[in-house]
Amino acid sequence: MGLNLVLFGPPAAGKGTQAKRLVAERGLIQLSTGDMLRAARAAGTELGKKVAGIMDRGDLVTDEIVVALIEEQLDSNKGAAGFIFDGFPRTVAQAEALDAALAKRDMKVDSVIRLKVDEEALVARIIKRFEEEGRKDDNPDAFKVRLGNYQKQTARLLPYYSAQGKLTEVDGMANEETVAVSIRKVLDRQNGAKDVMKKGFWARLFGK
Repeated sequence: MGLNLVLFGPPAAGKGTQAKRLVAERGLIQLSTGDMLRAARAAGTELGKKVAGIMDRGDLVTDEIVVALIEEQLDSNKGAAGFIFDGFPRTVAQAEALDAALAKRDMKVDSVIRLKVDEEALVARIIKRFEEEGRKDDNPDAFKVRLGNYQKQTARLLPYYSAQGKLTEVDGMANEETVAVSIRKVLDRQNGAKDVMKKGFWARLFGK
């Protein structure tokens, strides 16, 4: 059984860096909504053509299409060590759709990790970087809007996953290595729990 992880983190919190580490260290597959949409469009499949049409019109891609893209990845990577869901879900309806898609494949979200950050410190970091590097994508005003949107989205999702006992918060303001160690501990605990469940299953099956 693979380990399936939802990783929450606001812009500039280092979520992408941590996801890449998990891919390298544990062989997990990162499913980024943006990457999947671009890949589907480039592939030119029926679903990809539908995505291209929606994007060209400037419309939002529906939940159904994003879930279909995720299901394609789940089915084409059946032997994977697990998946990191990045940029999805963003709403409770999406979380429920993801749970349903995984359940059809006898899978589930095992762990949800939120990189908890100090918003003021994060904004200060962006302002400093903007002043030093002049990067347009680090515009402080635009960043504040993105941060606000993120907080609104996750505010609804945190109780959903907390009620399932899957949510763990990690200090996202620590340095990269410390954050990585914290995430590693969460996942190791999760793997340990899975091993215990497997042993219990075989013990019940064979009466040992």
